Amino acid sequence: MTLLDLTLPSPAENLALEEALLDAAEAGNGGEALRFWESPTPFVVVGYANKIASEVNMTVCEAKGIPILRRCSGGGTVVQGPGCLNYAVVLRITETGPTRSISAANQYVMERVRHAISQLLVSNSQLRIAGHTDLALGSLKFSGNAQRRRKNFLLFHGSLLLNFHLPLISELLNMPSLQPDYRDGRAHDQFITNLNLPAEKVKNALAAEWQASMDSSSAPKVPSKLLEKYGSAEWNRKF
Repeated sequence: MTLLDLTLPSPAENLALEEALLDAAEAGNGGEALRFWESPTPFVVVGYANKIASEVNMTVCEAKGIPILRRCSGGGTVVQGPGCLNYAVVLRITETGPTRSISAANQYVMERVRHAISQLLVSNSQLRIAGHTDLALGSLKFSGNAQRRRKNFLLFHGSLLLNFHLPLISELLNMPSLQPDYRDGRAHDQFITNLNLPAEKVKNALAAEWQASMDSSSAPKVPSKLLEKYGSAEWNRKF
């Protein structure tokens, strides 16, 4: 598996690169990959089918100049920025293997991520997979994840709260329209936590778990059509 540790200048470019990696693999111009990135500026990203007006405090975002973007996968709305590490894996879909279905792939990837992070915690007895695609310490969530599938490859990506400014989440997001049972109606500040781990240690653990190594070739370029898509109101404000 190829390892790519690359943060592009803008949130939109970073989201576009994740879809580009999936598209390249599907077209036979790439393969399985693990990517890391961390935005130096805050932004909000909604899941593919999320309605911005329902999920996001648009007034505060506009007042603070916080971009609201849309990703190509499902799942809920999250706030990202410094202290929030993103990872993405592009995996081949096989008929009988662990990526054969949405639910099987969810379980497979989440267990591997959970196992990698467990190696870094002094006490990991409360580290668990919660809901469908969350990782939590006890009842507190620190990671949300989602996937997008093509015919032969899938993109599975997620965010890991390491040392994020958590109050920003309550400022920018409304209560989500869909909630996992374990949330039990709690407000953001009662539901979210940081791992308080260095990003480099987390990246090293995940790279070891996936047996991913750096590729000496140049970084992939994002097709202009994807850059235009993720920078357009037509895509970001479609719902």
